[in-house]
Amino acid sequence: MTSWALISDAMDANFSSGGVTPRRRYTVLASPVGRLWLIAEGEFLVGCWFDQPDRIPDLTGVVEVPAESDAVLGSAASILSRFFDGDVVALDEARDLPLAPSGTAMQQAVWQELRRIPVGQTRSYLEVARSIGRPKAARPVGQAVGHNPISILVPCHRVVGSNGSLTGFGGGLERKIELLTREGVRL
Repeated sequence: MTSWALISDAMDANFSSGGVTPRRRYTVLASPVGRLWLIAEGEFLVGCWFDQPDRIPDLTGVVEVPAESDAVLGSAASILSRFFDGDVVALDEARDLPLAPSGTAMQQAVWQELRRIPVGQTRSYLEVARSIGRPKAARPVGQAVGHNPISILVPCHRVVGSNGSLTGFGGGLERKIELLTREGVRL
């Protein structure tokens, strides 16, 4: 079951085409790393997925809306578009986005820590584990990083092996390299 499926199983019953914002909605953003699926629930961004059929959550009952018509999706799309247009520090604004990723307490702690990694820098799984007060939990940290539902904006691509090596990335290593290169990380 995807994290999206855990959030909610029904649309807001009050939704109508008369201008009411649907509770669950999405937009698709074209980017240099492929299409990105941005998903919001209420006033929160709950997902940013790469266009990979095995990773995109079930969107049954979720309404597609133009990014510019939605405050949450529009803000996320703007940050990502500016980043891909060369404004690297635009990703710093992602810290202010209202996010609500679905996950365990451990996953939530890891994802919060990822948001603290500055643009253009990396951290090892071990460093992240130490930062959340779990110095022996590098593997569980890796699992949490791998289950991050808000790619790029919760920068799981900034996590590397203890020796600085590029390790797995749900979006594929070529995307990880592209994102880190855009941020100015020397590989």
